[in-house]
Amino acid sequence: MANKDASFGLKPVRMMGGSPYSGGTSRYRIAANYGTSIFQGDLVKQVTGGGIERVAASSTVPVVGVFNGCMYTDPTTKEQVFSNYYPASTNASDIIAFIVDDPNVVFEVQSDDTFPVADLFGNFEIIDTNSGSTLTGISGMELDLSSGATTTTLPLKAIDISQDPDNSDVSSSNTNVLVVIQNHLCGVKSAGLA
Repeated sequence: MANKDASFGLKPVRMMGGSPYSGGTSRYRIAANYGTSIFQGDLVKQVTGGGIERVAASSTVPVVGVFNGCMYTDPTTKEQVFSNYYPASTNASDIIAFIVDDPNVVFEVQSDDTFPVADLFGNFEIIDTNSGSTLTGISGMELDLSSGATTTTLPLKAIDISQDPDNSDVSSSNTNVLVVIQNHLCGVKSAGLA
């Protein structure tokens, strides 16, 4: 059966070793007026000044984790806002992002192509051209199958095929894959398989 084409960024599903993911996140800051939207499921990186920003494809900066929403004081209404995504250029001085930053979290992500079992344990780039949804706040990031390599600076390491019945077909495009963050801020993992 063909896989469903519906990217959703990176979604935490469990911990390495099989333990369930408990929903834990850590607080990080986003600078006022940062000019790029960040959606739930987007990878984020550290930046000078003590904050985080969205990871773009081809970035070699270590990944802090996966964005899981934010809060800030709306500059117009002065009300506290909780949101699945950070709207670009928000002029607030108190933007707090919630990041899934444990390096042992396993995430599910959609591949942009048919993902063969033979590519497991390879390292992969992201595709970030699919913008997230401002209605749901969900990311459009995907795993870029064509980027598979041994390079340790790539952000994702594939470890298994998803068991989602709608997206586990390895003979069809848009296979969902289980990954860990390869070039995590708390330690780069091993080179991928060739």
